[in-house]
Amino acid sequence: MNTSDLQALVRGRRAIRRYQDRPIPADMLERLLTAATWAPSAHNRQPWRFAVLATPAARETLAAAMGERLFEDRVADGDPLLEVQQDVARSYARIAGAPLVIVFFLTMNDMDRYPDERRMEAEYQMAVQSVAMAAQTMWLTASAEGLGACWLCAPLFVPDLVAETLGVPDDWHAQGLMT
Repeated sequence: MNTSDLQALVRGRRAIRRYQDRPIPADMLERLLTAATWAPSAHNRQPWRFAVLATPAARETLAAAMGERLFEDRVADGDPLLEVQQDVARSYARIAGAPLVIVFFLTMNDMDRYPDERRMEAEYQMAVQSVAMAAQTMWLTASAEGLGACWLCAPLFVPDLVAETLGVPDDWHAQGLMT
């Protein structure tokens, strides 16, 4: 790929929030996941983990759980009920309506350990950056494959809820999801 092709890919990538009702072929999903694992990472430890929600039931379950918490939080904030309901409906539609959702997690299992909080915080931030690079690599690959995609940071507001809903290991920390 030459520089102008790469620039066209980078500049042509868009956040797509509505999708056609077509499944993502298994070989294409494999290419997306493989590409993400080629992203650079701190110490080359690859602290990312992915949960692939390929069934409507899985996407609907996560969307409903996150929507309930969004509703509770926004009502507790004193936001107008109609506005809250619209926000929850929009969030649900984006997640449940996508033909595929990939949730990005980080794990500190293979990262370095330090006796002090300052260096452990830096190590955690390096893992966050690594997961973000994997997500960007996947997004650009999706775009190159002709797929629309969108990054949602909403799992950062409810990481424990996301982990519990998906039944992932306790050491997986939700960072975001891609539709």
